[in-house]
Amino acid sequence: MFKDSFKYYKSRDPPPDLDAVIDLKNPDLSKVRKISPVAIEEEQSSLGLRSTEDWNIYEIIAKPGLIFIENPFTSAGQRYWITRCVKDYSKKPNKTNLDLHQVLSENENWWDVCSDNVERAKVILPKLRWATLGYHHNWDTKVYSENFKGEMPDDMVDLTEYLARISGLCHFKAESAIINYYRMNSTLSGHTDKSEIDYEAPLFSVSFGQTGIFLVGGLSLEDPADALLLRSGDVVVMSKGSRLRYHGVPKILQADSMPWKNQNSTNDYKSKKMCIDWDKIMSYISESRVNMNVRQVLRPGQVSLDDKVL
Repeated sequence: MFKDSFKYYKSRDPPPDLDAVIDLKNPDLSKVRKISPVAIEEEQSSLGLRSTEDWNIYEIIAKPGLIFIENPFTSAGQRYWITRCVKDYSKKPNKTNLDLHQVLSENENWWDVCSDNVERAKVILPKLRWATLGYHHNWDTKVYSENFKGEMPDDMVDLTEYLARISGLCHFKAESAIINYYRMNSTLSGHTDKSEIDYEAPLFSVSFGQTGIFLVGGLSLEDPADALLLRSGDVVVMSKGSRLRYHGVPKILQADSMPWKNQNSTNDYKSKKMCIDWDKIMSYISESRVNMNVRQVLRPGQVSLDDKVL
């Protein structure tokens, strides 16, 4: 059962045995099948992606529609998206859990304060848990509203729409996102995403930083679950029959590599200030995991929640 598996992998004493965890660096072809990326003319190096010729894409055999893309990002791409998640997507007017606790003034942003004030950083750096963009997720009602939405970043829209096309999932439109911020002791309880109108549209989950154990079950918490290792840059697509599966993150593990770091880790930053920012962000990501969860809210043809397209 999902609940039992979650409890098992969450355990610290004793720690869980990871032998049954699906590791797509060393894929077990009795559990996964490799699929080819859809051929499209243009490459998207501007999004920090490697050539699709070098991508490894898998589908979990027992869970059709659950697609895994092994880190398609360059090192520079990883640095770009980590910086966007940590420094930019956490800024107002995006909503964060910190808004509920009033630990920042109206004119303050979480990362700016953490970068500039060591003493305050000790308190608020680990407190950020989530940020919402586009149609903001309502944690109480689970209902989207036209009166509670912001802009979706163009780069995030372009990235997920490109990933959708490569995965053979056309017509995806990114309209809402949750950025999750994990510390090494964080978890994400089992849940299913049902707030969106169109369940035919997939969910995209892109992870950076430390490694997560991703647990995915069935349509009920009573169904058995599989565990997968998600490393920095890995992408999970929940589509078709896997769109409404229960999923969660019971444990964060220390990464076995740092694909965001290489000998020229600051050469793609154009100013000294950006180099300094990256040094601080790299310190943060060395003990954190960030995840972009992007979804489509509306049905094709709808322009707003008030548009009653059947």
